[in-house]
Amino acid sequence: MEIFGIPSPAFFGQLLLGLINGSFYAILSLGLAIIFGLLNIINFAHGAQYMVGAFVAWMGFTWLGIGYWWALILSPLVVGVVAVVIERTMLKQLYKLDHLYGLLLTFGLALMAEGVFKNYFGVSGESYEVPELLQGGINLGFMYLPIYRAWVVVAAMTVCFSAWYAIERTSLGATLRAATQRPDLVQALGINVPVLLTATYAVGAGLAAFAGVLAAPIMQVNPVMGSNLIIVVFAVVVIGGMGSILGSIVTGLGLGVVEGLTKVFYPEASAVVIFVVMVLVLLVKPAGLFGKQA
Repeated sequence: MEIFGIPSPAFFGQLLLGLINGSFYAILSLGLAIIFGLLNIINFAHGAQYMVGAFVAWMGFTWLGIGYWWALILSPLVVGVVAVVIERTMLKQLYKLDHLYGLLLTFGLALMAEGVFKNYFGVSGESYEVPELLQGGINLGFMYLPIYRAWVVVAAMTVCFSAWYAIERTSLGATLRAATQRPDLVQALGINVPVLLTATYAVGAGLAAFAGVLAAPIMQVNPVMGSNLIIVVFAVVVIGGMGSILGSIVTGLGLGVVEGLTKVFYPEASAVVIFVVMVLVLLVKPAGLFGKQA
C-alpha cells in the first residue's frame, strides 16, 4: 500500500517521528512561552535546562540506581531548584530592563552549563535505557508503533494541556497574569509577588527538564543536545506568538508533523522548513499565529 507514492510504513513512520519531535517542540516552547509571557524574559538557558534534565536522569540511574519513573519527578525538581537560585540572584534584577539583558544573561548561563558538562562527560553522549514497562512495540498492520514513542507523545501532550489549563482557566493562572501586569495591586492584596515570579521561572525550567527525561531514552544524552534544539524551539515560539501558551503547544506539534512529512516528500528541505514557515508567517502576521498585535 502506498500513500502519494510513498510506502505506507515509511509514510506513517515519518509521521510518528514528526509527532515525537513536535511533542518536544511543544513542551519546550511551552516553557519558553510561560517564562516570556509572565516574566518578560527571553530564556536562552532553556536548552541547557533541557540537557541538564536529561543528565540528571542519567546520573541518577547510573550512579544511584534511580529509575526512569522517579527521574520524571526528581529531575524537574532538581532543575527547578537551580532555576530558583538563578532567578533570585540574577534574573530578578532584569525584569524592568530591555529583553536583551535577559537574553545575554541566560545565553551566558547556557554556555557555562554546556562547557561544564563537556568537560566532565565529553561530547560522545551517554545511553539511557528505555524503562522495561515501555519496551517493545505494537504491530498496527500498516506500521510498527514503538510503545515508548507513543508514551512520549501522550505524556508531553498531557503535561502541555494541563499547564495551559492551569494558567488560562484557573484562579492561580489569573493571579500569575495579574502579578506580571500590575504587581503593585496584587501585592496590596497580600499576595507575595516575588515568590510567584520565582515559582513561574522554576516551573518553566522544570518543563524543560521533564522534556529532557522524555528524550533521554530516544537520543544520546550529551552536552550539546539542548543547543542543537533551542534555535528551532525559538522559531516555534515566534511562529506561535511570543508569550502565547496555546500557540506554543499547537504550533510545536503542528510544525513537528510538517517537518516529518517534509522528510518524506522533500528530505533536502526538512532542516529548514520550520524557518521557511517562520518567515512566511511573520510576513503575514508579525505577532505570530496566536500572538496579539501590540
